[in-house]
Amino acid sequence: MVALPFPAPSALPEADAAADPQDGVKRRQIMEGARAAFLAKGFDGASMNDVAREAGVSKGTLYVYFTSKEALFEALVRDGKARQAERLAKLSDDLDPAEALRRYGVSLLEAMTAPDSIAQLRTIIGVTAKFPQIGRAFYEAGVAHGVENLSRYLAAETARGRLAVADPAMAAMQFLDLCKSGLLQKLLFGYVEALTQAEIEANVARGVETFMAAFGPRRG
Repeated sequence: MVALPFPAPSALPEADAAADPQDGVKRRQIMEGARAAFLAKGFDGASMNDVAREAGVSKGTLYVYFTSKEALFEALVRDGKARQAERLAKLSDDLDPAEALRRYGVSLLEAMTAPDSIAQLRTIIGVTAKFPQIGRAFYEAGVAHGVENLSRYLAAETARGRLAVADPAMAAMQFLDLCKSGLLQKLLFGYVEALTQAEIEANVARGVETFMAAFGPRRG
C-alpha cells in the first residue's frame, strides 16, 4: 500500500460546496474513491476508470467534477495538507515567543517525520517530475501556507517588542529549516527508520535557541 498526501475518507469535509450540499456529497464521494484507487495502484497505475469504479459514479460524472487525474490528485493534495495544518499547535501570543515557537516546532516536526508523511513526500517528489503542478500544489498548501502563518506571528511579536525580525517571511523559512535540520533528510533517504520524541524535542530546542539568538529582542 502506498501512503499518499491526503487524509482518510473519514477526515474529508462533510460538504465541499456550501451552495449545494448534494454537490459537496458527490465531490466527497469521488475524492474517497480516488483515494482508494491511488492507494491500491499508485498515481501512475490508477486510471480515471478505476476512480469512477471505486467512487461508484459514471466516468461522465467524474469529469464534471475533475477535468483530469492530475486535477483530482492535486485537489487531494491540497485537502490533505490543509488537514495536516489544522492539527499543528497554534502559535499563541499568550506565551513567551521561545516557548510558543518550541511547541509549534515540536508539533511541526512530529507531523513532518511521521512514517506516512515521509512516504507522502517521496510520492510527491516522484509525481512532480512529470506533473510539476502537483508539486506546486503541495508546496503552496504546505510550506508556503506554513510560512505565511508563521511570518504573521513573527511580525506581530516584533511589533510587540518581543522579537526583532526585519523580514518575517525569510525568518519563518529559516525557523522551519532549523527545526527539521539534519533529521528530515535521514528519514527521507532511509538512513534511519524513525525518530524518538527526545530527538525531535532536542532538535527543535536547538533550533529555537539559534533562532532567538538571531531574532530575540534587542537590548541596550
